[in-house]
Amino acid sequence: MTRPGAKLKVGLFVPCYVDAFFPEVAIATLELLERFGCDVHYPLEQTCCGQPMSNSGCEVDAAEAEALFVRNFAGFDHIVGPTGSCVHHVREHFTAIEQTPVVTEVRMRTFELVEFLHDVLGAREFPWAEFPHTVGLHNGCSTLRKLGTASYSEIVMPAFSKPLALLSGVKGITFATPERPDECCGFGGTFSVYEEPVSVRMGQDKVRDHQRAGAEYIVSADMSCLMHQKGCSERLELPVKFIHIAQILNGARE
Repeated sequence: MTRPGAKLKVGLFVPCYVDAFFPEVAIATLELLERFGCDVHYPLEQTCCGQPMSNSGCEVDAAEAEALFVRNFAGFDHIVGPTGSCVHHVREHFTAIEQTPVVTEVRMRTFELVEFLHDVLGAREFPWAEFPHTVGLHNGCSTLRKLGTASYSEIVMPAFSKPLALLSGVKGITFATPERPDECCGFGGTFSVYEEPVSVRMGQDKVRDHQRAGAEYIVSADMSCLMHQKGCSERLELPVKFIHIAQILNGARE
């Protein structure tokens, strides 16, 4: 946990799709970090981290994107982004460039927002936040199984959930638990492009599961998953809404 009053210099990492389609999530992340006293900076030259190319087998082609990421974010105490898959790529698959000490340091200092709030800042209370709705929590596969922000059903292990621990500090919120909480929603980055019918069916199953459990909102730390599920839900004409965890923790009411 950070010392009370410590001023951390944080680089705000905003994924491409958040920048293009959900800038309100980036703004909520910025404001939330500032509420906890972080000195937040947004490097204006940041672009894609290179994950789509690397995931598609074009690892060498991701080298320039990775090198630019390092140039943008070297020197920060921490790099924080509102996404699990991109952070996982930086931490575990950022290998198209030479692993110099600077590259290694940037990779080690990159955090997904929930783990940064929970593990680094030790945040548990959000006195400015109130969300009088029933939410279903979706943990993206990378965030869940690679970053370890919660326990998962495939492994016998003590139950825990960092996002639930944070959301429990919000007044008025209640939780709906789907039957298959750990099941992939089908987005999977390029999987949703190359295996569209399978991806769509998985997304439909996911949003129906949440709706049956009574969720008014589906909340996640992975906006890419929510983007996919939102499209599936709208085509099914389901009365379910979608919101990023940063927005709730920052005080959004709707």
